[in-house]
Amino acid sequence: MEKIGLVVKKAAQKARLAAADLETWLRERGLEVIVDEVEVTINSGSCPTAPPSPIPSDVDLVVVLGGDGTLLYAARAVRKIGAPLLGVNLGGLGFLTEIGLKDLYPTMEKVLAGDFRAEARMLLEASVQRSGQTVAQYTVLNDAVINKSALARILDLKVKIDGKDLTAYRADGLIISTPTGSTAYNLSAGGPIVYPAHESILLTPICPFTLSNRPLILPETAKIEIEVDPKASDLLLTADGQAFCNLEPGDTITAQRSSARISLIKNPYKDYFEILKTKLGWG
Repeated sequence: MEKIGLVVKKAAQKARLAAADLETWLRERGLEVIVDEVEVTINSGSCPTAPPSPIPSDVDLVVVLGGDGTLLYAARAVRKIGAPLLGVNLGGLGFLTEIGLKDLYPTMEKVLAGDFRAEARMLLEASVQRSGQTVAQYTVLNDAVINKSALARILDLKVKIDGKDLTAYRADGLIISTPTGSTAYNLSAGGPIVYPAHESILLTPICPFTLSNRPLILPETAKIEIEVDPKASDLLLTADGQAFCNLEPGDTITAQRSSARISLIKNPYKDYFEILKTKLGWG
């Protein structure tokens, strides 16, 4: 490896200090380092595209220092680079940022020596069509969520799978999730936990009015179309909990597997199930 990108949560002093130490450590080993300090904030709802990043396309590795939110941001920003991502959590263990600060340098020694295992993760493309035009498009690692921006009133959402009618959900909202995102909002809404390297799409209603409306696990090839009720108002499409777009009556949201994917470096000291047990307090 010759060139390393660092994505750092700007608002976290601990992350900035850790990044400065890591940058010095890497440069002492003759490596070129490019730093991207990011502000992980919720946007204004004007349907923006993915944020630009100064991380060049020829980096060999991207190290993310922050939390799962910072890694979600980084996944959208650098998804076209192709270099593996190493997530470093400055607090406790994260589902995405698996490496704790105490394990950072031993892990970096292994990674620079080529002794690591990376796991490919699928991404979703979610877009909003309005009057025949695409007004917003997002690539997400966790999920795209349709819900109300104001009062928690029941929504009516007509859903098609591969062009065929599925059902009309009456619920507080709808989550379209990747397996990686199955342990995020999907889990809170009663959706299933799916191993993150699995290829599938999860469709989970939020507090459905009808108890027969259950979560679905769909094949990764599925194309989901969701039609917003023409009488609806104050609706949002939220991408990974960070970027959102105000929806209008009659909009259609489509979601399908992205042609892009990211690769996450695995924790060499803990496997996924150990992290799952720790986070969920099992056994």
